[in-house]
Amino acid sequence: MSSIRELSEQNFRRISWINTLLTPPLLILFAWPYAVIGLWFDFPEYWLYAGSFLFAFPLTLTILHGHVTMALGALQRSHYHEWLERRRWGYGFWIRPFFFTTRFRLILLIISLVMLIAGVMM
Repeated sequence: MSSIRELSEQNFRRISWINTLLTPPLLILFAWPYAVIGLWFDFPEYWLYAGSFLFAFPLTLTILHGHVTMALGALQRSHYHEWLERRRWGYGFWIRPFFFTTRFRLILLIISLVMLIAGVMM
């Protein structure tokens, strides 16, 4: 049974700020391998940046989703996402519920890998 403290707005704010601070390093961590491969094959700059972002974004979302799950538990995670949706112009501005669906993350990952293969073949 979760305590009321875990589902408090203060705890949700803390989780949101931690996720915000974790996002840039995670994006860089996951984007650099794609960028290095793109540089080896002389990808155009726009292709390189777009592909790196499309590759890193779903992996970053997976880690952040896991962070929320570890902080609150799988059953209470929906309360956090509802809280973000109620604050669309605040904490939840960049977050949309479909970002955390596995289908969306896999589609972005597949698109980035198709771009990588297409760029290598060019």
